[in-house]
Amino acid sequence: MSTRIEDVSAGHPTATGSACAISPAPGESWAAVPGRARAVAPSARGRRRGAALTDRRVECELLARLADAVRGGESRTLVLRGEPGAGKTALLDRLVEAARGVRVARVAGVLAERELAFAGLHQLCARFSAHLTELPGRQREALSTAIGVGAGPAPDPLAVGLAVLGLLSAAAAEQPLLCVVDDEQWLDRESARTLGFVARRLGSEAVGLVVATRAGGDHLAGVPELGVDGLPEGEARALLDAAFPGPLDERARDVIVAETSGNPAALLELPSPLELAGGFRLPGAMPAAPRIEDGLRRRLAALPSPAHRLVELAATDPTGDPVLVRRAAERLGIPHQAAGAASESGLVHFGIRLRFRHPLARSVTYRSASVHHRTRAHAALAEVTDPVADADRRAWHRAHAVVAPDEGVAADLERSSGRAQVRGGLPAAAAFLERSVALTEDPARHAERILTAARTNLRAGAFATAIELLTALEVVACDESVRARADLLRGQVEFAAHLGHEAPSRLLAAARRLEPVDLELARRTYVDAWVAASAAGHLADVDPVEIALAARSLPRCGSARRGSEVLLDGLVQLATEGPTAAAPALRAAVAVLVDGDPDRDEGLRWGRVAATALWDVDAARTMTSRQVRSARAAGALGALPVDLTALAIDEAGRGDLGAAAALVAEIDTVTGVTGSRIAPCAALYLAALRGDQEEVTALVAAAATDAAVGGQGVAGTCAQWAAAILHNGHGRYADAFAAAEHAVADDHVSVSRWALPELVEAAARTGNRKAADEALARLGETVHAGAAEFGLGLEARSRALVSEGTAAETAHRDAIDHLDTGGAHPALARSHLLYGEWLRRETRRVDARRHLRTAHEMLQAIGMTAFAERARRELLATGESVRRRALQTPSELTSQEASIARLAADGQTNAEIGAQLFLSARTIEWHLRKVFTKLGVGSRRELRLGLSGAPAGPPGRAEYSRGTLGLAPRRS
Repeated sequence: MSTRIEDVSAGHPTATGSACAISPAPGESWAAVPGRARAVAPSARGRRRGAALTDRRVECELLARLADAVRGGESRTLVLRGEPGAGKTALLDRLVEAARGVRVARVAGVLAERELAFAGLHQLCARFSAHLTELPGRQREALSTAIGVGAGPAPDPLAVGLAVLGLLSAAAAEQPLLCVVDDEQWLDRESARTLGFVARRLGSEAVGLVVATRAGGDHLAGVPELGVDGLPEGEARALLDAAFPGPLDERARDVIVAETSGNPAALLELPSPLELAGGFRLPGAMPAAPRIEDGLRRRLAALPSPAHRLVELAATDPTGDPVLVRRAAERLGIPHQAAGAASESGLVHFGIRLRFRHPLARSVTYRSASVHHRTRAHAALAEVTDPVADADRRAWHRAHAVVAPDEGVAADLERSSGRAQVRGGLPAAAAFLERSVALTEDPARHAERILTAARTNLRAGAFATAIELLTALEVVACDESVRARADLLRGQVEFAAHLGHEAPSRLLAAARRLEPVDLELARRTYVDAWVAASAAGHLADVDPVEIALAARSLPRCGSARRGSEVLLDGLVQLATEGPTAAAPALRAAVAVLVDGDPDRDEGLRWGRVAATALWDVDAARTMTSRQVRSARAAGALGALPVDLTALAIDEAGRGDLGAAAALVAEIDTVTGVTGSRIAPCAALYLAALRGDQEEVTALVAAAATDAAVGGQGVAGTCAQWAAAILHNGHGRYADAFAAAEHAVADDHVSVSRWALPELVEAAARTGNRKAADEALARLGETVHAGAAEFGLGLEARSRALVSEGTAAETAHRDAIDHLDTGGAHPALARSHLLYGEWLRRETRRVDARRHLRTAHEMLQAIGMTAFAERARRELLATGESVRRRALQTPSELTSQEASIARLAADGQTNAEIGAQLFLSARTIEWHLRKVFTKLGVGSRRELRLGLSGAPAGPPGRAEYSRGTLGLAPRRS
């Protein structure tokens, strides 16, 4: 048996004469995986549909070349054949994305229309009805009748097929055409047969036809195929890791990958991390549709008793270790011969690994077993599990082998919870602790274990379970310390789940109750209450000032002050005395916490509040990044959305909108698991920087709901701040002023301060000098308290807007100098824009062009389209010829980038290049990073070698030359 795969640009004809890029050997289809392609015989495929796409590099490259060929005027046909959920639709989506410059006609089979003759053709052809007049009369009449746009006798199938071929050819004469058909198996028979006819006869037309289908599809015989199978193990694990926000036990991961056969949809439709408990709850966690469950139950019931019990035992062990299961079977008296009957049932396969053949079979089998059979299976597995090598799994089985309180087992579970957390994250530890609670009889120990389990569930994001445990604690006899800590946990759950207006008062009450029993914990609780009040904003039932006044009377903890104590001092002063008085204490808190350990010092999480109050974005980023890494590693989903929001805002503020968007998506994933509500502050900021009016409008509405329903005052403040940025970008300064004024009036500890530069800019542009001066004064007070470069840069930029003459120019230059020292590229780009606008109004056009050009290029590169357009208009006003940005290929350099590349290749330093081009060394560095990315080089040496004509780097890097750089560089 042989196979062949050919480049789509080759136009190799198949035996039927169809120009086609990919051709398998007869009877075979292509199943391409990253790095290789292999032939597989068409076979029955799987179960459920998904919409995920991992790397699939080879498949994507083939589809991209197919799109290129159609764009170049050639015909291409291809069938994507694979099981439900294998990723066929995602591949079609990628093909459509690659088909720029090509007209795309997309069709999807619908089961409900399967009996309607020519329904699929109607989807495809009705849009091209204007070209019907170009067809011969008989073909035109047949197709018009078939798709219902004309009347006539029953259409002849051959005439319909030829008509569709002619219609697509006529449409492609105007613009290359790509027809994409999904779920071909649900098309009506007439449409499916016609599409197969057309696919085999496309020749020189600029038409592509790509069809996704399951097994079967005889209508498509002779059309080249690309088999879309399950993902290879490495990619399946990567997809599972990406979709599963939290740690997962390695052996459980291997079992999941094996039993889903790498099917992307099956991997993505797993239960939540909270339900799987890091893999320890694997046997009964997978949900099944009633129809599937009934069928699997019938197959189980048909097994002989020994085989049935063996399958139940195999389902109880999530490791897939056949030796372990065989030893446990011996303990239960199950004969070796039972394995043969079990394998013949098609439910389970005994090989190097024990694997259930259906992704849901293990779950259905476990849940179908009687309590007696399950407990005996767990007991047998506990007996044969190594107490040293796998103590945690042994403890888990022991815990499910008993049905009455057992202190020995409960203590074993408690000891194992820490190790389980390392392997399966906080959900795994929570599962161990919950079972430990159920097996504990002593009241005092029972209360402590309830608190520990509730706290772990809170951290894992299982808020409902945490509340259930705390409710159960209410009827348990316990001391004041336990009651106070239970109050604290209730307040923390309220904050983590809703960020609502009731959390501050709950936490304040808990802090007061904790003072006499645990002073250090009381301090941390006051910090939590202060932050919760800040999040609730003007909707909070108590404000930060009231909390600060209550905390001010706390005694010192001792000479060795912990981070939370220093932080609380700073927050108390900030709320009661203002930023100037609080600055020394806030700086001390940042110094203590910036190098802290998030696993040991709980004060670190809110250390970024102190750093933000000081405009110290670097310290805030350090603490937030460390906190996010720690939370991800532990599977601490409860706190993660708030921390991710802070990190996403930081990434966007540094100009990496792609990283910010990825974090926003992660926030959505985590909140989808935990059910928590969090204001879309990061998404709002991102959309505002992009200048996306539609997205900001939708998010403002969502934020209003969060504020009204959940009591999240910060949601409304963020919405107004984002609206101010959006309107300033579009030059709608009156609207920007109204939004910024609202945001500042809310007096939020961070967001209202971030809105001050927007208010100054909008007020200055609308001629409201009084409002601009007042906002500048407030901004100056907060900035000079921290004396951080970022804050000083924003204050100088704002001061320039209300200054004149030399004072204005000095302030503009100061702003650029301050902002040039850090990574705040959006703020730096806007400073160049404002300076360029000022220079133009001073009739210094040459100077203005330099800064406006820099601003335009930076804003375009970042993706701040509204501000970039504002810079473009200003450049036009200086007489510069500039156009809106078109899609830029990775190797395309702007004129300024080309100049910088030449100078860098000649050996000049960033400072020397900056002196020649009147730019800072930092700005040159920023441009060089873009040059390296576009040209595919990693160093100045590679750049120099490339420009001299020598090989610039290892194979695969972009090829370029000095001539290439000099050919019609794009002006920006």
